[in-house]
Amino acid sequence: MSVDLSTKYLGFSLANPIVVAACTLSQKVDNVRRLEAAGASAVVLYSLFEEQITHEQVELARVHEFGTDSFAEALTYFPEADDYQVGPESYLRHIEQVKQAVRIPIIASLNGVSRGGWIRYARLMQDAGADALELNVYFIAADCDMTGAEVEQQYLELVQAVAESVSIPLAVKIGAQFSSPGNMAKRLVEAGAKGLVLFNRFLQPDINLEALQVCPHLELSTPFESLLPLRWIAILRGRVDCSLALTSGVHTPQELIKGLLVGADVTMIASVLYRKGPGEIVRLLDGLRQWMIDNEYESVEQMKGSMSQCKCPDPAAFERGNYMKALVSYTGQPI
Repeated sequence: MSVDLSTKYLGFSLANPIVVAACTLSQKVDNVRRLEAAGASAVVLYSLFEEQITHEQVELARVHEFGTDSFAEALTYFPEADDYQVGPESYLRHIEQVKQAVRIPIIASLNGVSRGGWIRYARLMQDAGADALELNVYFIAADCDMTGAEVEQQYLELVQAVAESVSIPLAVKIGAQFSSPGNMAKRLVEAGAKGLVLFNRFLQPDINLEALQVCPHLELSTPFESLLPLRWIAILRGRVDCSLALTSGVHTPQELIKGLLVGADVTMIASVLYRKGPGEIVRLLDGLRQWMIDNEYESVEQMKGSMSQCKCPDPAAFERGNYMKALVSYTGQPI
């Protein structure tokens, strides 16, 4: 029995639902070629950050030199110039080189939180050949005087500004820390998003006890992290008019299959590639194909959303019903 793994995302017809998430693996053209050869249907390039655009190396050098006597301890919070892997112009050239090297869609990634001149790089990415753009809004509302409504408005204004600057499809990658993620999703689509990527992983800083310093900390994802976007994609499927991507926690065919069943158009992977290499794409697709054969699904399109909240026989399972059942049924280990 043959099955059709093709899917649609941001208006593109993709060979399968595996897309490589924004990560450093795409910094080399040869790596993107390997990912395509392994079966990736599209690649989101590593992110170009707002800070990289607005603070070029000259500006960074000036910041490091200013006040070195009286504010030396504070300067460590500014990235060293060498920490920025590439500058804006190099990123644009990289898009051109990757587009010449592969046939799959290439999605540029722009990471920022505020409106400003850096947004013009969205158009430059488009002009460099990017097929679509992913806006990764990584904003920590650390101002205790800032209201939730103000945070949401900042997101919406940013998305609208970027969407108005390009004609290629715009996907927006967000976190789940909204009071009403469903309502926010609808408003993001109204602001111009053609796709939503759920969810951003807000990486938490750590404390170095020897140096008594705040330091960056990164943990690769685990399958458990797929459960949160799984729930919200199930809720959003059929309620928002846009593409949906599940990211974080897809490590085995099981997470991939569940994502499609609740309504994801694609699942994005990165951590599993760091751990095991591009060959894992083959394993994921083989597992999906075999499961579809065993369960008599003819196509991914037939699968998508068949277990979303709109179609689930027990819609409460995605709301408080799951919470109550989980707590009541759990007995733990004997004491």
